[in-house]
Amino acid sequence: MLDTHARKYVDPYIDRSASMCLKLGLTPNQVTVLSFIIGATTGLWIGFEQAWVAVVVLWISGFLDAVDGAMARRTETTPFGTVLDVTFDRLVEISVILGIAYLHPDMLWALLLLSVSIIFSMTVFLTVGAVSEKAGIKSFYYQAGVAERTEGFLFFTAMILFPSYVLYMILAFFIVETFTGLQRLLEAKRILKKQAGR
Repeated sequence: MLDTHARKYVDPYIDRSASMCLKLGLTPNQVTVLSFIIGATTGLWIGFEQAWVAVVVLWISGFLDAVDGAMARRTETTPFGTVLDVTFDRLVEISVILGIAYLHPDMLWALLLLSVSIIFSMTVFLTVGAVSEKAGIKSFYYQAGVAERTEGFLFFTAMILFPSYVLYMILAFFIVETFTGLQRLLEAKRILKKQAGR
């Protein structure tokens, strides 16, 4: 939701950063890899109980993830770049979940539920993107929803910084992510039915 509706407020910073990276001679894929390397350390910082470091590297990774897209749109959006971007996004999220699981082993069942909801929502998201003829600013159709990447980062941040409430945060994230998956599924039915009826 925030990725779709609040993007205009951060776009100037993203665009300036994209310009700077391009002037430095970096490619979008290189920034994607850098974003992944930084973000993948989040789980380690959580495990080392360095909560603020974990949050900072997570959000730097997320910001760079937006910058690489802005760079690609100015140069050339490639199918492999899209694959790299989506794959690395999930691996960063897995890093966070593993770090929280290490620090809170009694929360494994709740984290498993959360992982299932993310898999469900992302399966719908990616499948609709693959079969839909619609396209947006990305190289595939981007389905908006209640829980997009920024909402996920906000939930992850709350889990990291407020360990006493981690169970409530996990379950709230699970509910919102499941709702998003169902929301995307219903939208997919409408889009694809309209597409088939042409």
